[in-house]
Amino acid sequence: MPPRRPKPALKSDRMRAVGYVRVSTEEQADEGVSLDAQEARLRAYCALRGLELVAVHRDEGVSGGKAFASHPAGSATIAAIAAGDVAQVVVTKIDRAFRNAVDCLATVDAWRGAGVALHFVDMGGQAVDTSTAMGGFFLLMMAGMAEWELATIRERTRTALQHKKVRGERLGADPLGLHTPAAGTPWEPIAEELTAVRFIVERRAGRGRNRPTAFREIAAALTAAGHRTKRGGRWHASTVRAVWERRALYTTLMASAQRGTVA
Repeated sequence: MPPRRPKPALKSDRMRAVGYVRVSTEEQADEGVSLDAQEARLRAYCALRGLELVAVHRDEGVSGGKAFASHPAGSATIAAIAAGDVAQVVVTKIDRAFRNAVDCLATVDAWRGAGVALHFVDMGGQAVDTSTAMGGFFLLMMAGMAEWELATIRERTRTALQHKKVRGERLGADPLGLHTPAAGTPWEPIAEELTAVRFIVERRAGRGRNRPTAFREIAAALTAAGHRTKRGGRWHASTVRAVWERRALYTTLMASAQRGTVA
């Protein structure tokens, strides 16, 4: 289904812009470097073009293969456009917002119909404004290229994983709360990490509370308490959500750890 056509922006808001930044992995979200670098580029571009950047929406650990409207920050960006609050959308590169050509073209076409322009700040060393004829033509080519690149990455990943599977290697990193001392050895529990897991499960389940705690609130509480993620970074809502979605596995692992039978 094509995206809902947004309302035209008010004439007085023609220079108002919203920025969008995204990283695809939790590791990048924990480090925050890529997100901050993207935002800095957007702010510099808007200052140069005389655009008023009213907000920057950030997607942390979100795959670009999903439809833009399904991204939390993507949805917030679309809501700002639909409300007529902004007339410009600014991203660093096309693959930060879109990896699906059909979704890209349908979304941008709806924006164009409402007089909303999309800017790519860094496409081969220069900026592209899709409100121009050349920018629209460039968008057609780059949307296809972004989708092809994602498909190529996925194909290479499948090939590499299949190779590891044939060799009998365990796939994926140790989950939070467990550690493998050496290849082929049983998992060993990590008490501090399991404490963080238990905290997440109990808070999200609402045990002893009137309501489940929001992922972002849990992340803030874990960071404030000095807990670290598996990679040693600070907590984000996406990281907490990933633990919660694997709660059945963690419940089993924690029970096994208490019995000393983790394997």
